Amino acid sequence: MIEFHKPDPAKKEEYDAYLRSQGERGCEYSFVNLYLWGRQKAAFLHGQLVFFSQFNRRSVYLFPVGPGDKKAAVEAMMADAKERGIPCRIAGLTQSDRDMLEQLFPGKLQYHYDRDSFDYIYDINDLADLKGRKFQKKRNHLNRFRVAFPDHTLEPITEENLDEVTALVERWYALRLTENPHGDYQLEQEAISKALRKRNILGLEGLLLRVNGQPVAMTLGSRLNETTFDIHFEKALDTADGAYAAINNGFARYLREKYPEILWLNREDDMGIEGLRKAKESYNPNRLVEKSWAIPLEDNNDD
Repeated sequence: MIEFHKPDPAKKEEYDAYLRSQGERGCEYSFVNLYLWGRQKAAFLHGQLVFFSQFNRRSVYLFPVGPGDKKAAVEAMMADAKERGIPCRIAGLTQSDRDMLEQLFPGKLQYHYDRDSFDYIYDINDLADLKGRKFQKKRNHLNRFRVAFPDHTLEPITEENLDEVTALVERWYALRLTENPHGDYQLEQEAISKALRKRNILGLEGLLLRVNGQPVAMTLGSRLNETTFDIHFEKALDTADGAYAAINNGFARYLREKYPEILWLNREDDMGIEGLRKAKESYNPNRLVEKSWAIPLEDNNDD
């Protein structure tokens, strides 16, 4: 059985060297997400980085990344799954990953597209400038916010305003639970709370939006690779119409100025939530990071 361990923030640079070594990947290959969400463990073996994750009573392995022996790493994952008595689901597959797996294990795996997990990738200039007819509605919405709240301000999340950001987030969840008492927010709430506490060691950056001096929105993200920034969290109160548009636009402008090398913003997946999908599509993504998952044919009856 593979000896997995919890991701160690002190070794973030070592993890990142593997996670960023093989081109564009989905947000599940962000060290921040691997550390924050659910029960996720990692192991280095055969020159590869392997992850074992447990979400919603389902166990999955991420497709391994690194310069070493891919086949040996996948075989070790399959053996580990058998020892645990679980199906070997391999998630986070790009098309090139699928092609590689099929070459390594011809006819041995069944593949499934996972549309709900596709990441939305945006040109940072599109979100910062909102130019052109395709962004006219977004510009109008943002302009209405600016007219209605001319004294709004944006500021980086720091130790000085952290308590206010935390209170804003707690209020956001309290309001959602009032509207939907059976809403399942626990996992996300735990993740964002941990993100705020560990933001410095995880390399997280964010902004706080104020209206009339009061916090109304926040956002938090981290670098996914050399040219892409991952937006992990974005929350806004209903007290200021347009706050989501303002924090979205403001963070894009902030990142573009601070990191000229950042070309893309990954706003992660929509989890199959209809309203969230419409919102993400409305910002005209440049492309989607398409993903699949695979399972050995011999395990498919367990799916």
